[in-house]
Amino acid sequence: MSNTQKRFKKTILAIVVFFILLNLFIINQAYHFTHFYEQGSVKTISEQTDGFWGQMKVALFGLKLQKLYGSTPDSPFVNVKLKTKEGLILDAWYFKVPNAKGTIAIFHGHGSEKSANLSQSDEFNEMGYSTFLVDFRAHGQSEGNTCTVGYRESEDVKLVYDYLKVNKETNVILYGISMGAATITRAVAEYNLKPTKIILEMPFSSLPNTVEGKMRVTGVFAKPLAGLLTFWGGIINGFWAFDMKPNEYVKKITCPVLLQWGKKDQGVTEAEINDLFKNISSTKELVVYEKSGHQNLCENEPDKWEENVGNFLDSIK
Repeated sequence: MSNTQKRFKKTILAIVVFFILLNLFIINQAYHFTHFYEQGSVKTISEQTDGFWGQMKVALFGLKLQKLYGSTPDSPFVNVKLKTKEGLILDAWYFKVPNAKGTIAIFHGHGSEKSANLSQSDEFNEMGYSTFLVDFRAHGQSEGNTCTVGYRESEDVKLVYDYLKVNKETNVILYGISMGAATITRAVAEYNLKPTKIILEMPFSSLPNTVEGKMRVTGVFAKPLAGLLTFWGGIINGFWAFDMKPNEYVKKITCPVLLQWGKKDQGVTEAEINDLFKNISSTKELVVYEKSGHQNLCENEPDKWEENVGNFLDSIK
């Protein structure tokens, strides 16, 4: 065998080894992005990232995230339990307002939990609406550890919607943030839900795009790796992740929609928001928050949020 042939074989072997190692790295990252651990079962984030070797380990194998539980609200509420078809119990809070105009179901983002949206709930209650806050599966007080970033969580939205309908609520409004907003779009398309209105804040346009957005925020080379992360995230959890497309799901929405987004959002791009808005065929409104990024718009720009959301709820029938 000539030297040229030997060099060629070594090059091919190096490429194969690199490809295998890259995919092992991606599989670990994808697993930890879609799984949450019970409180106390893994080290804290500061402990995992402590020192050079801790940071290297997290960079190579991913960060193990614990479920967040939040705090119990001071206002009185009804604790509701919902059961998924897989037998998981979802934990929810139902805040009832006397002579309510309707009920607004609130859905949190990836890695968050229901108490993170108590500020929105309080504002909606002040506006005269009851609110229903739920922990998605694998989040907060709900059971499960696997998150499919909106794909299977769409059943959670349906369970909330059905619960409110069974309890004679005729004016059901769906409100979601980030993953919660994206999940609403899939639930409406998948289960033909007919809410009165929908408020979407910072939804991603597709699962590959949100993976790329999260990598972009952390400074990782997003373009070449986002597709692999999406692929393995779906394979690990038994679904085709590339089918998670809110920009397609919104085409099936028939009720009025308020779409909101922060101008400084590094995770969800303006192009994604414009794509989503363009594909909504029902009555729609887009509000851009100049001072905000991918964060709680209600808390960051409260006056603007209250005005726009209040006008949307009151004026569009």
